[in-house]
Amino acid sequence: MHRVHIRTYGCQMNERDSEGVAALLRAKGYQVQAEEAGADIVLINTCSIRGLAEEKAIGKADHLLRDRRAGKGPRLVGILGCMAQNRGADLLERLPDLDLVVGTQRLRHIPDHLGRLLGEPAPAARVDVAEEAGFEDALPGRDEARQVAAFVSIQQGCDMRCAYCVVPRTRGRERSRSPESILAEVRALAAAGTREVTLLGQIVNQYGRGSQRAEGGVSPFVALLRRVAEVPGIARIRYTACHPIGYRPDLVAAHAELPQLCGHVHLPFQSGSDRILRAMNRPYLAERIRRLATALREARPGMTLSTDVIVGFPGETEEDFARTEALFRELGFEHGFLFKYSPRPGTPGFALGDNVPAAEKEARLARLQEILALRSSTENLRQVGTTQRVLVEGPDRRGGRLMGRTENERRVVLDGPASLIGELVDVRITGAGQTYLDGARA
Repeated sequence: MHRVHIRTYGCQMNERDSEGVAALLRAKGYQVQAEEAGADIVLINTCSIRGLAEEKAIGKADHLLRDRRAGKGPRLVGILGCMAQNRGADLLERLPDLDLVVGTQRLRHIPDHLGRLLGEPAPAARVDVAEEAGFEDALPGRDEARQVAAFVSIQQGCDMRCAYCVVPRTRGRERSRSPESILAEVRALAAAGTREVTLLGQIVNQYGRGSQRAEGGVSPFVALLRRVAEVPGIARIRYTACHPIGYRPDLVAAHAELPQLCGHVHLPFQSGSDRILRAMNRPYLAERIRRLATALREARPGMTLSTDVIVGFPGETEEDFARTEALFRELGFEHGFLFKYSPRPGTPGFALGDNVPAAEKEARLARLQEILALRSSTENLRQVGTTQRVLVEGPDRRGGRLMGRTENERRVVLDGPASLIGELVDVRITGAGQTYLDGARA
């Protein structure tokens, strides 16, 4: 039995893809293990959004291949996912000993590729980055244990052309699964004990665009949310990743209409400067983000927001950044993915260069991180003394306690028996840190 370790870098979609690949391999008799030590096959599923993520993955693969040349590494090393799709056979120039390169749209074929590589006495590298038009058959879900909270992929690809983004290259054109296929997966998860599902896509709140019709003024995405909410056993619904243009009035209203829809949404605004938003090819102005934040909080009192921000986009001045900083502070985001601009080959903005000094990018990033840390700490402290409804997901990583989340995406650690896993329990919040709450059963 061949032992496989899958190392994942990147977003929830990467994590979901790795779960699916693991399930496929187990079905073919492979042993998938959490630890790298002792594995004779190591697959690296990696993000391509930032140059640093690519270099980290390439460095890891190079280390494994050097170990193999020294007689102590894995038998096969492969790179999967977004970077594989983006760079394809060019990866062999950096890593000539690499065995396997499989893109985002060909992950289902990994067992076949591994079977052929293992059956050849002197295997040649296999590169498979072909594009597939459909997206009806998702990868299977995680199969080794009950999932209290599960990812369900409903949409792939993106037809937007944001100047900094490589996703249209790595994930292809927008494609949506049928509602029937999605609901069958959700029902199967619920029957196995899943209580929370997160609907995934590159631009998830544009689900069904171009392939399904709005009916009665209701977008395909909101129609899907309503049907998922009707599945017995599903207590919570989340969705990511989003785009501001996908927050139509019916989606905002759904947060008041559907109790299963969690009181936390992702509202990526990228920059508070209209000039920079235009340069980024983002089809909205900063005022739209302000109005959306207000509307969402009115629809669901207590709503928490997260966001994405890029600092140092080409041409960003201190005045541009000051607008970003002011909007970031004003809207009170509790979670955020904050990045320094990283030019990506093949993106519309690559020709703009990278003309904001690295030190300035670092300083701007630090200013936003400080605001975010203060906001997160302040809001967490405000929860002390309150009682929160928590979905207990499993053991806390530090051991000895349980971990769960509130509907507002606040992480809670508490004491209790393992029988609480999968249950919604009332928790009295007794303490708080910057990234978590401490609690006891009420």
